[in-house]
Amino acid sequence: MAEWIGIGRRARRCYGFDEIALVPGTVSLNPAEVDASWSIAPSTRPGGLARDPAHRDAPGGLHFRVPIIASAMDGVVDVTFAAAMGKLGGLAVLNLDGVQARYDDPSEAIAQLIQGDVEETTNIVQQLYKTPIKEALIAKRVEEIKAANVPCAVSTIPQNAERFGAIAQEAGADLFVVQSTVTTARHLATAYTPVDFARFTSAMKIPVIIGNCVTHEQGLELMETGIDGLLVGVGPGAACTTRGVLGVGVPQVTATVDLASARDFYCKKTGRYVPIITDGGMRNGGDICKAFACGSDAVMVGSAFAKAKEAPGRGYHWGMAYPHSSLPRGTRIYVGTTGTLEQILFGPAQTDDGSQNLMGALTTCMGTVGAADIKAFQMTEIIIAPSIQTEGKIFQQVQRVGMARKGATEQPADGRSRASGTARPHARR
Repeated sequence: MAEWIGIGRRARRCYGFDEIALVPGTVSLNPAEVDASWSIAPSTRPGGLARDPAHRDAPGGLHFRVPIIASAMDGVVDVTFAAAMGKLGGLAVLNLDGVQARYDDPSEAIAQLIQGDVEETTNIVQQLYKTPIKEALIAKRVEEIKAANVPCAVSTIPQNAERFGAIAQEAGADLFVVQSTVTTARHLATAYTPVDFARFTSAMKIPVIIGNCVTHEQGLELMETGIDGLLVGVGPGAACTTRGVLGVGVPQVTATVDLASARDFYCKKTGRYVPIITDGGMRNGGDICKAFACGSDAVMVGSAFAKAKEAPGRGYHWGMAYPHSSLPRGTRIYVGTTGTLEQILFGPAQTDDGSQNLMGALTTCMGTVGAADIKAFQMTEIIIAPSIQTEGKIFQQVQRVGMARKGATEQPADGRSRASGTARPHARR
């Protein structure tokens, strides 16, 4: 698998979504009759061991008919969005390190961020995120989401996991996510005490998802700490710049396949199934379908949902590591507002680029390859097909429509910076 990159040094070839395609099955199914749901349970807690990958009957388990999770980004998820997502059968994760837990009225902070000149946005976001997190707001946001009678999921960085996890769990959260650019089971430090994930997961009574990681060995070690789900992906997100700033990352196809292998090996070894969730890098329904075929149990998406009318960013989207005080690893991008959350998930689609009716795309693809459920979908034949995006698409490319539209940089309708009023494109830094 490795190729020579110089004298005495070899490198492994890895693949992204644009380089592969899914092969139709010998049997096709009615898309309306496939099961695209997924589940997660605190299977490491007393009485919670679940050998069934579906986790449907495990104590404390959560079952979702929509396997597409809204990522914990401030331009995507607030209380209103989380409630709407939950009522549609999905899950949205609220960021406890962002504006929702820093400001009583987060909309004012978001307004400053999205109205600022693109050249000043980094400084604006850094200043806004210097406001201390209020622990009382953590409990309040959880309670507000639960008041809508939907599942509540919240996220934080490893440094805050033990403190915020206890608060969120006490307030009624149903799922807790610990997320950083790269997370390992063996983080070494002398200046501070790293979180002990084995101790943390054993103390939590609700499912715990940890991320992010991209390698087989890294995933196995995290699973051995007792986590209940694993986020896959380093730097593929539309608003993330980690791959440019740090040079670190593995394309999502290869990362997902490797972590699916780790999950299956761990399940055979222990009898415990740990769902993996491909996080980031999926621009449309086709990419989402490919992630599942590569072995994912669910996917986490940001930019697709940032386009929803319910999203707090009002068409803007920014990375989770963007506010970092000394080394930002994200940017602010404009994705536009294209429809309601329901339209983005279930249609009817009014765009031609695959960014709406994501569930329709998923179930139709499952029917096309003959997969009755997600586990069967993970066995789909995959081919390496670098021409899959361009073959026969010359008119789409020239006219920048359909499959050629997804690579286009979107601009605000007036093409101007909202702060200065000058014609300046909102380009990525």
